Formats: sequence, C-alpha cells, structure tokens
Amino acid sequence: MNIPFISIEDVEHKLTWTEVADAIMAGHGQDKARLGDLALERGTQSMLNRAAWIDGLGLALKSVTIYPQNAECQPPLPTIQSVVVLFDDHTGAIKALIDGQLVTKWKTAGDSVLGARLLARPDAKSLLVIGSGTVASSLIDAYREVFPHIESISVWSRNPDNAKALAQVQNCLAVDDLAYAVGNADIVSSATMARSPVIMGDWVQAGTHVDLIGAFRLDMREGDDELLRKGRLFVDSRETTIHDIGELSIPISQGVISERDVLADYYDFARNPALGREYAQDITVFKNGGGAHLDLMVAKLIYDKWAN
Repeated sequence: MNIPFISIEDVEHKLTWTEVADAIMAGHGQDKARLGDLALERGTQSMLNRAAWIDGLGLALKSVTIYPQNAECQPPLPTIQSVVVLFDDHTGAIKALIDGQLVTKWKTAGDSVLGARLLARPDAKSLLVIGSGTVASSLIDAYREVFPHIESISVWSRNPDNAKALAQVQNCLAVDDLAYAVGNADIVSSATMARSPVIMGDWVQAGTHVDLIGAFRLDMREGDDELLRKGRLFVDSRETTIHDIGELSIPISQGVISERDVLADYYDFARNPALGREYAQDITVFKNGGGAHLDLMVAKLIYDKWAN
C-alpha cells in the first residue's frame, strides 16, 4: 500500500484561516469525539501520543517526540518532531501521514480565531499578541485574515529583541509596557511558556477578549485569578482543559472559580451559537486547549485540500 506523506510545501498554500476555523466549528456539529492519550519518558526525552475518533469524520493519531538535547547538536537538530496519522472512518485504512508541524500550526491559531470570532466584539480594532515565537507569528496572520477591520497590532515578549524581530517581520509594533498594552487592546492573545501568570485581571478593560493559548500542563498559567473572576469563561473543550491544564485546574482547586464558571465549549456553541458575549462591556476569556479532536478536524481538511 502506497501511503502518501503530506508536507507543508504540498498544501499550506491552499489553506486559509477562515476555512480552518469553519472546519473546527463544523467538526463540533458531529458526534462527540472519543479521545485517548499516551505519554512515554526517558530522562528529559518524551514521546507524546494523542488520538481522536469522530464518527463520520475519521480517526487521527498525533505522535510527537521531544528531545531537548538536539539543540546542542552540530548542526542543531529539531527538538520537537511530529507526524499525524489519518485513518478512514469506514475501513480503518491509513489515508495519509501528515507533517505534524503543519497540523499543529493551523490547528492552534485556527482554534483561537474561531474562539475570537464567537466571543470578541465585532468592532474590535486593536490586537496585542504576547509572545514572539512561531505561534505568535501564526496568530498575527490568522487574526489579520479573520478580523480584517483590526487597525493596530502590537507584540510584547519577555525578550524585547525577539518582540522587535517579530514586529519587523510582521510589520507591527513591539511594545515594552505590558500592563499599558493589555489595557489598550480589544483582543489580547497570549502564547507563552509561562509557569505563572503574565496577564493581570486588573489591567484588562471592559469589552476585551482574552485568548489564552500557551499553558498546556498542570503547572502552567498565563492569566491570574482576578482575570478569571472578572471574565466570562469559555474553552474549546471541557474534557481537555478543566482538569488537565493549570490555567483552570489550579484556580478551581483553590476555590477561586468552579467548573460551573466555564460557560461553554465548542460542542455547546455548535448547539447554540448565541452562548458567548452578552454585552459589549463583557470581558471574555477563552482557553485554547488544542485537543486531539481538533488535530483530526484540521488534518481532515488538509487531506481534502491535498486530494483535490
């Protein structure tokens, strides 16, 4: 059997952020995904496996290896490498192997702009991106497409030189004063590796949409307790965020918020799109957890674009 490998070069030029967001929303109109994870470790090295199965859509397994010491090789090797295996729902046959970097890139930013499309004010004019890595760059591209009326984009990073470099590439503004920047942004999108909060609720003004992406482990947070108390809370998936990521699990365990304060996830929105923002002055907070079912939804779109 000749199984195709779909690379970034094969299909990325055919994708748009709007189509990715649409595919994620449509996927949540299907039966709820079955999910399963497996993690293996050897010292500092890890292998992570995340699987999803959606009736009528298919199955996907994303396998990721993390080898931090690869950065010290000469020449340096990638520290994170991944592949997504896409299976046919009816026969179980392998349809394709897809570059994991391709799927993760479009899934991550597509997830966030879908959340913003559902929750941010329609008249939002300013975007602040916190972070300066590859995800931050993708977020700028995604928000520019999905929110074409945005007039100003700024970038903040713990490393000011990195913020300036990204701002130069993306033709936007690097900022130094995070508190001021948060307080003057209509949309705040954060993609950091922070272990403790970098966004303080006291900085956030009425009407702001806050998009939290970076935290993916139980010891990671980007927003403080006050932000979660002030905001109307939403997630992409209750199943993969509430108890699995510190952004919510820590304040829930400490009694700052409860599970009931998470008002909706994408499955809820698929049933009732009006669940989000009630008033222009609402602060909305969205946690992007990026579960394996989102990888499946995006991988299926990528396969369809490649095949056609």
